[in-house]
Amino acid sequence: MRKPSLGRGLSQLIPSSAVAQSRAVIDISLDRLHPNPFQPRQAYDPETLSELVESIRSQGILQPILVRPAGEDYEIVLGERRWRAAEQAGLQTIPCMVQEVDDRHMLELALVENIQREDLNCMETARAYQQLVDEFGFTHDELSARIGKSRSAITNTMRLLQLPGDVQMSLLEGEISEGHGRALLTLVDDADKLLEVWATVRSGNLSVRETEKLVRKSGGVGKVAKRPVGPKSRALDSHLNAMVEHLQAALATEVNIRPKSEVTGTIVIHYTDAEELERIVQTIAPGEYW
Repeated sequence: MRKPSLGRGLSQLIPSSAVAQSRAVIDISLDRLHPNPFQPRQAYDPETLSELVESIRSQGILQPILVRPAGEDYEIVLGERRWRAAEQAGLQTIPCMVQEVDDRHMLELALVENIQREDLNCMETARAYQQLVDEFGFTHDELSARIGKSRSAITNTMRLLQLPGDVQMSLLEGEISEGHGRALLTLVDDADKLLEVWATVRSGNLSVRETEKLVRKSGGVGKVAKRPVGPKSRALDSHLNAMVEHLQAALATEVNIRPKSEVTGTIVIHYTDAEELERIVQTIAPGEYW
């Protein structure tokens, strides 16, 4: 199935008049090209880069890269992987379209390109979002409109920046996934406990679900409300805790059970955005409701 384009897309981010001015393609020496200083991607997969090198050796550069003037040389706006692969393939020049692009637009273009190609991991994306907010004054709503992600998705990704530096690096290097990071966020107010759980997750190669269970045991989400302690209530709480874990595994979200008596109480199901709410509703009661 063809994937829908994200947001406004690259063609919408580059003004049509600018595209028309940049249709002429010229060959530029590789040593006159410099990486995008706003490139959000910080790592290049050696295997996929090697495949691109072989493709360039056999087929050449099939699509020119986009560059902007930088003194006597040029900075790459889009196409840094092709430039790197062309160097490894032994090319001396590469076809380029030259375009005047300001810093804000340059970061935005690079971010959208990588998101559309799914080349960024969650930390690279979170840092790029933060850079757009800090350096260029984007609001989360503006990012949503420009990037094509829901506002809540952008906010939730940026929350990963609250994690300790070592955990962020672990996410960046692919040791743990975004799901692990989201689970660890529930311990963000207790850095020592968070780092302890993170170390266990790494050493034990725990799954996201196992991580969520460990977080709950460590004082995170999904607990039964405290009640007076007694042999009967302890047995009931143990049973309710098992129910909490069962519901959280089934719904893939935080659940709380709040007993009012031994036979009555309230179940609270948490969600972080409209998309998650829709998913939970469809999990509980599939079908149309509107």
